[in-house]
Amino acid sequence: MSQERIPDVYGPGTYTDVSFTPVPEESTRIFRSLASQTPGFTRDEFLLSKVTFVGNPDPIIPGPIKSVPVAAALHGMIGLVAHEILSLRGASTPRRTEAPRKITINTTHAAFWLASVSLGYLDGESFSSLGKQGRLRPMLPDWEHGWQSNALRFRATAIYPTKTPGRWYSLHGSLDQPPMLKATLDIDADEPGIDTTDQAASYITSFTTLYSPEELEMKNIIGGFCGSICFTPQEWRSSAMGKALARHPLINVVPQIHGIHTPPVPFPSFPETPPKAEGSTLPLSGIKIIELTRIIAGPQLGAILSSLGASVIRISAPHLRDLNITQLTLNAGKQTVSLDLRDPSDRQYLLEELLPQADVFIQGFRPSVLDKYGLDLNSLLKMAGDRRKGIVYVNENCYGPSGEYASRPGWQQIADCASGAAYVTGRSLDLEDGECVLPSLPISDMTGGAVGALGTLMALRDRAVKGGSYAVHASLVAGNVFALSEEVGLYGKEVVEKCKERFSWGEMRGQHHVLDLMKVVLNGWAGDEITAELLKEGELFTSWEGSAFGGRKLNVLKPVVRFEVDGTREEEGVCPEWKTASVPHGQGRRGGVKFN
Repeated sequence: MSQERIPDVYGPGTYTDVSFTPVPEESTRIFRSLASQTPGFTRDEFLLSKVTFVGNPDPIIPGPIKSVPVAAALHGMIGLVAHEILSLRGASTPRRTEAPRKITINTTHAAFWLASVSLGYLDGESFSSLGKQGRLRPMLPDWEHGWQSNALRFRATAIYPTKTPGRWYSLHGSLDQPPMLKATLDIDADEPGIDTTDQAASYITSFTTLYSPEELEMKNIIGGFCGSICFTPQEWRSSAMGKALARHPLINVVPQIHGIHTPPVPFPSFPETPPKAEGSTLPLSGIKIIELTRIIAGPQLGAILSSLGASVIRISAPHLRDLNITQLTLNAGKQTVSLDLRDPSDRQYLLEELLPQADVFIQGFRPSVLDKYGLDLNSLLKMAGDRRKGIVYVNENCYGPSGEYASRPGWQQIADCASGAAYVTGRSLDLEDGECVLPSLPISDMTGGAVGALGTLMALRDRAVKGGSYAVHASLVAGNVFALSEEVGLYGKEVVEKCKERFSWGEMRGQHHVLDLMKVVLNGWAGDEITAELLKEGELFTSWEGSAFGGRKLNVLKPVVRFEVDGTREEEGVCPEWKTASVPHGQGRRGGVKFN
């Protein structure tokens, strides 16, 4: 720990910096700290010194949580393991030069990355501008199926006061709000006369204040719905679930020694003359990945791996809702297919044609949910033993791999409220009655994706050298808990206020959905001369002509990790990039996709 912390500035269990450290320097410190406590991560100073952090010295997102330095540190670790894999493939130094490879992480780029699901352009018009004009929705295939069809349904996912003074509760409709609203609060999701989101929030509040947070929690547990009491950081750490999660490292990679041992699977060496196939010299070229996820965290995990050259096939279930806007960004570099695992033919296609080829299986569902389809860890370990080639099994969920809530449903908002992140954000806004507010971007989703991608890279590296199969777990709550820890610390109130003055952030309240809060951030960046200039179509973006979205030119934010030589020049051929544009969810059908 590099400096003193002041306890409890933002409530019980919080630790606030005495003085401010610029974001790149703080990212370096957190990178070093996290690297030192991650099992299996290098301790080699020669390698660690390859990672450099640059960027704007000041925070550019609201609140005291150091989301950007944590995200930047994770990307630095991703870049370093990708470098180790390049070395295993015979590309330890750039071709045609003896200059050493450096991994450069621009922390301002990392901040933009936290909002990247909504950052981009279609034919030169920003996603946000198209959305404000009502022109974006018709351009996208509809996977939301009406979850925002009225104000009441939209506000069913928000933070509300309870009967207990100063205690708040997070409701979550899981994109299918009517069952939760009816079972938990006896509310009809189509109640007439509620036309605005403010009216909807007031109406829901009139019901949540009839119950204590504990009563709301029990109602949701019995009904099998998402939800969480808004804990303080100290309350979470002291809970049984908090203690269970604390037993696991943030980057959680476990060799599956109880499975049939399989031999090492070396990465093919790169030829001296790079082949013509695009992406063939990226770190993960030749790696085949099945991604069975939705919303943000799991798809972000797959997108990071596809930027490193992996061939990723993302599976969407036609009966499960998803976010429309993520089709523009989180499917970059992937193929997508619609499969209904309840259909024996679709299930057979996955189990007999796609999975036997896969090096990695990513799933974003609760533990045991996929067991009935033969997609549990032990079934895939048996497959790996039978084929004599290990597999990396990646599970991303809310609460972690063990403990009382491990199998409970949860999303980013739930992770923010359970861990104490929403409590801390509310305290930083000086709101009355202990009102809790989500962090302003889908941070736990995005960092959860980065954590899972880092674990996958480490597992693939180890499989190449040691053989065997590996289980990787990424928890949304765990990322928040790390960011709220004493070793990371929080920004002081003067730093938070300075950021607010610079960007003139709009109103942020408990009733606001993360999509509302994201607009607050994007509007603040648009009003700042420096960030507005950086976010113009240019060097931070990659583009494709003739996208699957009406043939329009598509621009999205580049991957954060950059490999550089000579201090500034990007290393051609191995620097992370997506070779193909994002495509709609479920674009292909059974039998119509194959690994590159």
